[in-house]
Amino acid sequence: MSTSVSPSANKAYGVATVCRVWKLSRATLYRHRQPVGPATVAEPAKRGPQRGLSDTDLLAAIQKIIRESSFHAEGYRKVWARLRFAGLRTSKRRVLRLMRENDLLAPHRKGTDRGPRTHDGTITTQKVDEMWGTDLTGTATVRDGQVAVFVAVDHCSAECIGLHAAKRADRFEALEPVRQGVRECFGTFAGDIAKGLELRHDHGSQYMADDFQNEIKWLGIESSPSFVRAPEGNGCAERFIRTLKENLLWVQTFDTVEDLRRALVDFKRRYNSEWLIERHGFKPPAAVRAEQLTPMALAA
Repeated sequence: MSTSVSPSANKAYGVATVCRVWKLSRATLYRHRQPVGPATVAEPAKRGPQRGLSDTDLLAAIQKIIRESSFHAEGYRKVWARLRFAGLRTSKRRVLRLMRENDLLAPHRKGTDRGPRTHDGTITTQKVDEMWGTDLTGTATVRDGQVAVFVAVDHCSAECIGLHAAKRADRFEALEPVRQGVRECFGTFAGDIAKGLELRHDHGSQYMADDFQNEIKWLGIESSPSFVRAPEGNGCAERFIRTLKENLLWVQTFDTVEDLRRALVDFKRRYNSEWLIERHGFKPPAAVRAEQLTPMALAA
């Protein structure tokens, strides 16, 4: 109709005139003029610079990183960091998207709303050997049955400074990872050798016992119990225990306590030298300690 010629004006009516007379939106007319079908839908092009690596190739690189890693349940940020170390530069969001689409993200549980938190500050420190955290967990062995695993972690570097397994979960066994840390970090085991160090622990009977408190006091360590019913106050040790479970206790079977002890020694070495700490620029705990202590050694 729009191309028809008016007999009086000798001109075509035009789309605007026809739509106005028929009370029809021109946008509706143009939309219905376009053929409908998947072949007419144009794929939106990516804005900005073109990617140097396709999604398929990047996904293969991500899967290789996950396959070759000696740890389980590493999140997308650590995968992104390992890609950068391997010379592949991309964005965290792209790594997150690809890992989410291919079901490669680390499993996690959603927390429950427990109301206002007692502890709202930070428990990490700026220097090593200012505060350590200690806690215990349990696992099972084939011959020796249930076994307790005690840990000690530095709140600055997240370094595992002590790791111990025992059949009995008493106050004397709870002291062993602390003793390991004192010998390793301070060079000897003597009175007031660790003066200025704080030890974060919960209110378990092992840690509140007189024998435990008296020995750490003799070493010069100040007891720093976390708030009651606030496990985040001892979060550094709690987070390390999660890593220990996901990478060792839940994925391997141990025949005896001695077998477990040997595995813990090897895990401590691998963790301190290879596990990446995001708040330190994705450096392993051992590197963080070395960076802080090297200037002190040179000054001495």
